[in-house]
Amino acid sequence: MTNEANKAGRLTPGQIEQYEREGYTLFHQPVFAPEKFERLRAIFEENLERYGAANLDMPHTRDERLLEFLLAPEVLDLVEPLTGPNIGLWASHFISKEPRTGKATPWHEDSAYWEGRISDMAGICTVWLALDRVFPENGSMGVLPGTHTNGFSEYEKEGKEENFAGFEQRIRPEAIDESKAVFFTLEPNEASLHEARIVHGARANTSDFRRAGYTMRYFPTTARIIPERNPGHKLWLARGVDLAGNTYEN
Repeated sequence: MTNEANKAGRLTPGQIEQYEREGYTLFHQPVFAPEKFERLRAIFEENLERYGAANLDMPHTRDERLLEFLLAPEVLDLVEPLTGPNIGLWASHFISKEPRTGKATPWHEDSAYWEGRISDMAGICTVWLALDRVFPENGSMGVLPGTHTNGFSEYEKEGKEENFAGFEQRIRPEAIDESKAVFFTLEPNEASLHEARIVHGARANTSDFRRAGYTMRYFPTTARIIPERNPGHKLWLARGVDLAGNTYEN
C-alpha cells in the first residue's frame, strides 16, 4: 500500500489499520451525494421488480447505468487504500432480504467460492452499500474479525434447511465461534468494506423491515482473472493500469 493510495482515499488511517488487522471496516458517512444515491436506489427498485430478488447477480452487465456508480471516484477512493492504485471491477450484486422471510446466509468466505478462478485472493475488496437501513434484526452482515488471514476453511455440503440462502456449502459449525462475531448497523448510503477471505454471514430477517444492499467487488490488477475458469465473465478497469494481462470491457 502506497502513501499516494492513503492520500487518495476517504478512509482514515485508523480505518485502514482496522481493515488490515481485522479484515473489515465500516464507513459511517454518505458514500454518494443524496440525489445520486436516490438514482441508484431507483435503479435497484426497477431491477428488483423486473427480475425478482433471486436474479440480481451481476446487474451491471445488463444495466449499464450501474457503471456510473461502480466506477465512481466516491467508491474507488474508498477502495484504493485497500487494494492499491490499480483496480479492476470484479462483480456486483443487488441483495434484497424481505421482511420476516429473508433467509440466513451461512458463514462462509467469498474466497472459497472463487478458488481456481483468480490467481491471488489477497487484496480483493467488497464494498457493501446499504440501500435500506440494515441492522442485526433484519439480517445485517456479520464478520469474524481477523479470519481473513486464512480464506479456505473446512466446508460441508449444506442441507435442505429453509432458513438458509442458496449456498452449496458452509463452514463446519464447530469451526465457528459466534461469540466473536460483529454484526453491522448501517444507515442508507453508508457502507461496510470487507476482505475476500474473511468469514462472514447473516442471520435471517426476523423484522418487519426489508434489508437491501449493493455489493461492489474490486481486485488489484496484479491478480489475473483466469478466463477458462470464468467463461463469459466481464471485467472493467476501474482505475490505473492492468498488470496481469486481463481483458476489460473498457
